[in-house]
Amino acid sequence: MKLNYVYKKTSRIQEYLHKLEVIRGVIDLLPNLPQVEENLRRKSLLKSSLYSARIEGNKLQLKDFQYKEKNNSKNSAKIEVFNILKALRWLYSNRIPKKLSEPLILKLHKLVMSNLTPDAGYFRTEPSAIFNQAGVAIYLTPPPPQVITLVKKLAQIINSSKESPPTKAAIYHFAFEKVHPFLDGNGRVGRILSTYILKNGGFSFRGLVSLEEFFENRMQQYYDLLTIRGKDITDFVEFFLEGLCYQAEKMLDGLKNQSEELPEDRLLPRRQEILSIIRDHQVVSFNFIKRRFAKIPESSLHYDLKKLIKGVFVKKLGTTRGVMYAENKK
Repeated sequence: MKLNYVYKKTSRIQEYLHKLEVIRGVIDLLPNLPQVEENLRRKSLLKSSLYSARIEGNKLQLKDFQYKEKNNSKNSAKIEVFNILKALRWLYSNRIPKKLSEPLILKLHKLVMSNLTPDAGYFRTEPSAIFNQAGVAIYLTPPPPQVITLVKKLAQIINSSKESPPTKAAIYHFAFEKVHPFLDGNGRVGRILSTYILKNGGFSFRGLVSLEEFFENRMQQYYDLLTIRGKDITDFVEFFLEGLCYQAEKMLDGLKNQSEELPEDRLLPRRQEILSIIRDHQVVSFNFIKRRFAKIPESSLHYDLKKLIKGVFVKKLGTTRGVMYAENKK
């Protein structure tokens, strides 16, 4: 297998790259709102994790998580999402290597597939193929003896490439899926590695952009483009850059609308969620809140409400069993 993929520098690609440079510059000029950004980043990374898992068939939705960041579940669907979240959190830490390498790829696979497969952190040693929904093999992956050589060669190509980081991320993602170095988890790891390339190239957008959301919303087109057979992958590069632009513009609109930090931006995630529920429904009972947080102890929810009342975010209406909660609009 050769890794000599090429693309044409179309007007669309040049337009997308120009937009991404502009967005990156605008973000640098926006006021520093650390609490707002941390809340948005928490949600963005969870979205990226969830949508990456959903692309692979996971049926969970955002409401199943309520923006928690720790996994205490034995449910394999939730483990899958939290594993991706853990890998993304590590990726946005300051400990990551500066160059793409075989050990980095294996570490990410181990994080993503932990407690899901005994092969976590190991390249495949068996033949593999990609099947369509009808169960027909549409692509035969390279034989196992070639995997390590191809992974190393692909890393060398990307590390030495003079292409723009967004373009490199697109090319790498396509090529990685063709190499298909693992028995399972290739899509999840490939998307994370594209994020790694973007971050190392200065296009992390502060961890606020969920490209996976775009892929999940246009899943059939995403899969169809990954099955391109020739060496010209212009259509996939255009699609990848379109998604990055779309999600970056969406994120930028959200940041522009937040000109200053609000007191609730400093609340813990679950308390922010409770406050949001109360605002949406105006007046709610404790039982209503409890149903939205079915696995959280009642004592914890009562404590959250007590803190929200003390912070003058929420007010209590009525007493004893008839008590209701509403936003304190001060």
